[in-house]
Amino acid sequence: MQRSVFRSLFAFAAALHIHAADALVRTEFIYESAPFPSCHASTIAETSSGLVSAWFGGTGEKNPDVGIWLSRQVDGKWTAPVEVANGIQYQDAAGKVMRHPTWNPVLFQPRTGPLMLFYKAGPSPSSWWGMLTTSDDSGRTWAEPRRLPEGILGPVKNKPVQLANGDILCGSSTETGGLRDVWAVHFERTSDLGKTWQRVGPVHDGLSVQAIQPSILFAGGERLIAIGRSRQQKVFQIASEDSGKTWGTMSLGSLPNPNSGTDAVTLKDGRHLIVYNHIGGDPLRWGGRRTPLNVAISTDGVTWQAALVLENTPGEYSYPAVIQTAAGMVHVTYTWQRKKIRHAVIDPAKLTPRAFENGEWPK
Repeated sequence: MQRSVFRSLFAFAAALHIHAADALVRTEFIYESAPFPSCHASTIAETSSGLVSAWFGGTGEKNPDVGIWLSRQVDGKWTAPVEVANGIQYQDAAGKVMRHPTWNPVLFQPRTGPLMLFYKAGPSPSSWWGMLTTSDDSGRTWAEPRRLPEGILGPVKNKPVQLANGDILCGSSTETGGLRDVWAVHFERTSDLGKTWQRVGPVHDGLSVQAIQPSILFAGGERLIAIGRSRQQKVFQIASEDSGKTWGTMSLGSLPNPNSGTDAVTLKDGRHLIVYNHIGGDPLRWGGRRTPLNVAISTDGVTWQAALVLENTPGEYSYPAVIQTAAGMVHVTYTWQRKKIRHAVIDPAKLTPRAFENGEWPK
């Protein structure tokens, strides 16, 4: 009898493992070699012609030679990376080029209109400004980039959402330097594809919870939930009951965060999916390890269950971007060791959520 019970439990555990493995349809690098040694902060979007991904690349984050690079998926294969934007300001009479680094590209395909590419340019996150360029041919060619209005950064890391009335709502944030470093979330809305903007917030003081880089989830009706990165070792959460016009009180959720970027999406079946590093940070240091890289699922955007481990070996696996395509598959891109961009395809119907064990990832 006892042997039979053990056999049944083993079979059940094996079935769960196989099911979880089946959910991960494919993983691949977007490129194997590139003209730059370092990369970070990828983004992904679906167009009528297929997937497009972008990231910033150069000799290293914050260096002036860092530009925005892009690849398109054509016939199931990614094209070679091409630089589509940079931080060149001007060239003086002596031929010296004034150039700033670029940061955090965000691709977004509205229901109608061109593919949008937001990014930041400037010496640092405390002094950068928002930029926008667009493509009418699914990322093959791009318009001349333009600077966004003063005080508007565009989506600071994660994709915007398009509301029922057509407005595009961007989660954004600012960072200041100094002893009282303020990390504050705000939101930006455009009803005309980026021509004019309205800003809401900041929606908290930026000190009691130091938070940046929100993702926006649809929680039914006009209710939205924003979640993202904080310096308090937890993913933050904040809700709106009126489609983002006003926001409630920010709090810390149940998921750990090592002061590293996350991204999340509301699936077609109403569930919510987040990609993040399931490990806390060290409050006395900048942050913690950026491994493992995990996927969790929620039915309400507040209570989460473990779903999938994308990476769990030593190294940095960070700054994920996630979308669900029209075909229903979930696509994730993320930084792999600061050397490459990794692309993972997940079948959300095959995910088997499990409860956390005292906040730890289940064995």
